[in-house]
Amino acid sequence: MVVEPKINYFNQSQREYYPNYNFLIMEQNILEYIGFIASMIIAASMTMNSILKFRWINLIGAFTFATYGFLINAWPVALLNGFIVGVDVFYLLRIYTQKDLFDILEIRGDNKYLLKFLDYHNKEIQEYFPGFAYKPQMNTVCFFVLRNTNVAGIFLAHRQGNDTLKVGLDYVVPQYRDYRNGKFLYQGLQERFIKEGFHRVISVGISKKHKKYLKRVGFKKTKDGLFVKEFPKLSSL
Repeated sequence: MVVEPKINYFNQSQREYYPNYNFLIMEQNILEYIGFIASMIIAASMTMNSILKFRWINLIGAFTFATYGFLINAWPVALLNGFIVGVDVFYLLRIYTQKDLFDILEIRGDNKYLLKFLDYHNKEIQEYFPGFAYKPQMNTVCFFVLRNTNVAGIFLAHRQGNDTLKVGLDYVVPQYRDYRNGKFLYQGLQERFIKEGFHRVISVGISKKHKKYLKRVGFKKTKDGLFVKEFPKLSSL
């Protein structure tokens, strides 16, 4: 825990020797505000479920606190938070440069682990997919997304018409929300989907978070409110 040092204000007798006393007090107040802002940013970082968001927000907070410590000559504060900045940068570089192994694990609609997984994550699933209710008979496409052999998400979809894949659920667990799952699904698995006769994939963006995700992974919003991603011809892949 980083403790904000106390700034010593001028006493009444000292004011007589400083003609710019009001300016100095204003400067001290600004420094205090910087300290408070840094504290709030670091506190906010602790509420993040996503490791990526945590690292970025914590980096900003630590940098702000290090700057604050430097400005008030509180070197323990500056050095400690400077070290935290270095740690955050190290792990961010690691996140962005490491190559993850993606795969899928196809499962049956009545798989017990699937049912337990959906039940355990149901509260958060409802935030992204309000009103979602699992219907095994609809899931002609059903698999877990694996990331370095760890379960990173679940994908449920069904065929609509002859060549359209409609997504029922595309849920990613918090620690893997860096859009790589989505890129794997809708880019890495394109050839697989096309060979199965799908020319496009559609999804209903209900929540703001899910709409942002769909746009980020290449979906386009139609006039009727659906989000669509067209697959290229197999010959062009």
